[in-house]
Amino acid sequence: MADILFTNARVIDPSQNVDCVCDMLCKNGKIAQMDKNIICEGAQQIDASGLILAPGLIDIHTHLRDPGFTQKEDILTGCAAAAAGGVTTLCAMPNTNPTCDTPETIQYILEKAKGAKARVLPVAAITKGLQGEVLSDMEALAAAGACAFSDDGVPVATADLMRRAMEKAAELHLPILAHTEDKSLSVKGIMNQCALADKLSAAGIPNSAEDVGTAREIALLMSAPKDTHLHICHVSTAGSAALIADAKKRGLAITAETCPHYFMFTDEKLAAQDADYRMNPPLRSECDRKAIFEAVLNGTLDAIATDHAPHTAAEKSDFYRAPNGVIGMETSFAASYTALVKSGAMTVSELLRRMSCAPAQILGIDAGTLRIGARADLILIDENASWTVDVHALHGKSKNCVFKNCTLQSKVKMTVLNGEIVYDELTKGNE
Repeated sequence: MADILFTNARVIDPSQNVDCVCDMLCKNGKIAQMDKNIICEGAQQIDASGLILAPGLIDIHTHLRDPGFTQKEDILTGCAAAAAGGVTTLCAMPNTNPTCDTPETIQYILEKAKGAKARVLPVAAITKGLQGEVLSDMEALAAAGACAFSDDGVPVATADLMRRAMEKAAELHLPILAHTEDKSLSVKGIMNQCALADKLSAAGIPNSAEDVGTAREIALLMSAPKDTHLHICHVSTAGSAALIADAKKRGLAITAETCPHYFMFTDEKLAAQDADYRMNPPLRSECDRKAIFEAVLNGTLDAIATDHAPHTAAEKSDFYRAPNGVIGMETSFAASYTALVKSGAMTVSELLRRMSCAPAQILGIDAGTLRIGARADLILIDENASWTVDVHALHGKSKNCVFKNCTLQSKVKMTVLNGEIVYDELTKGNE
């Protein structure tokens, strides 16, 4: 493993409140030194003048489709997409085939990820087969390497099952990642319930489906064991954001995430009847978009994730029958930078906190930092780069990108994982 010396970088590490121009030396896969004018004979030297050097991003919510749906994505291609977007650690949701509800499936994921360009943390299913009937063996799954528990893609069927899951997760000191949705309200909806849905004769998903689901989980958290950590996934409504803000004021152990499309786009994107803009929860109203934007700024929403959900072009070809989901790991930082930093609403340091340090804290993992001795997971960012998203140039198998053809500001130019360069657009050109 070659030593790497980055020179003249603007080093930003929110975990240490660092923002300065200096050099950084990586040795044996670790951060070894951060100072001015470092000299290290034999190290690969990279001039990072004009670039930001930051901790690698952590995506707390992705779907790699492996095992079982590898025509859409697999662990290696998903991690290649992650590296191209600056993501060095990601959480893989359990809706695979077989479901990630056994130690054997977790072992398969961890073994395959050993050769990947990002670190993969398996999220184990709360219930067997995601059927909402019987709790999985959460203790065995935690021992096998699960980083959290979730039935993402579907809500946990009953309040009692979720209550028991919270109790067990608290014993294991692992978070619950909750997909909050009342299926009796969303039924078979494919987009936000609104006038446009009526015009398109498309079944709608009301805000109440998410809000009721969020309220249920918060109510359960109020009487849950002390060590329970509830994390709300992909928040899209003003109502859910308000419920989470209130829960935080009352001191509950709750965190939450949203995705860039929820604070950038509205349900008007569906007017073109393009299924690449369909996901669950769906794009909402302008009122909701503004509320989510504000909730990111004020810290109600702790993290920005992607809910990266690959599907084939054939699957996405029919607006009414297509599965929900969009990809996003290669565009998440640039999209968020464009909306939040370029607009002047947030500093780049605060954005990195939402996309690196905060997710690490939520998961309780040793990542999201550039402190001396930490793993050398880092990225170089060009704030001045402007680029248009060409889906054919993306690194994953599927192209259902919600930001296709958008011009975004800032670009990840290099990604380093464990001291190894896994994506290099700086010295080798666009891969």
